[in-house]
Amino acid sequence: MAGQEGTPRRRRDPQRRIEEIVAATERVIAAKGIEGLTHRAVAEEAGVPLGATTYHFATREDLIAAALQKAVERFGAYLEAWGNERPGLTPEQFAVLLTDALMTSFSAEGRGRNVMEFELYLAALRRPALREIADQYTELNIRACSRYTDPVTAAAVAVATNGITLRGLANSRPPTRDEVEAILRRILTPNPALTQTAPTGPDAEADA
Repeated sequence: MAGQEGTPRRRRDPQRRIEEIVAATERVIAAKGIEGLTHRAVAEEAGVPLGATTYHFATREDLIAAALQKAVERFGAYLEAWGNERPGLTPEQFAVLLTDALMTSFSAEGRGRNVMEFELYLAALRRPALREIADQYTELNIRACSRYTDPVTAAAVAVATNGITLRGLANSRPPTRDEVEAILRRILTPNPALTQTAPTGPDAEADA
């Protein structure tokens, strides 16, 4: 039209559109679960044409993979910032502060985000294509714990925190702070019952 000849057309930003769609995918999963995820639901949530979602993400599985990747990257950034703000912790300090962090998962604010992220993580159970992304989640967790302890203990802590969080979200009640800290202390600090000085002398040899 003549009246619009001098009006510059707004250039589309494909990367921004992709980010909007992935963010909308997370919100749909948070509200409806993975079973409620459709291209149409994502398009409505993002406020974009349906064709925009199918153009960037041909299948529903592509949407799930993109949302899981975003969740893993967000988790990695969180762990990096958390560790940078808390350098040089002793095992006892790490147990206390890690407990504080885990308990936020069960708050009104933290629960919704964590349920959504766990649902994405657990989607890898039946979707082999997601497992390499899920591996990143595990590796990031172990690497973060390795700042404060040896690699084997770090792996044990990572597994425990994963299980504690999943239990707290899926069970009828979350664990108490004392329960969480007791578990982490048992992993991170020596168990007195297992580190007593071994008996020596004739009696010890006889027992052997």
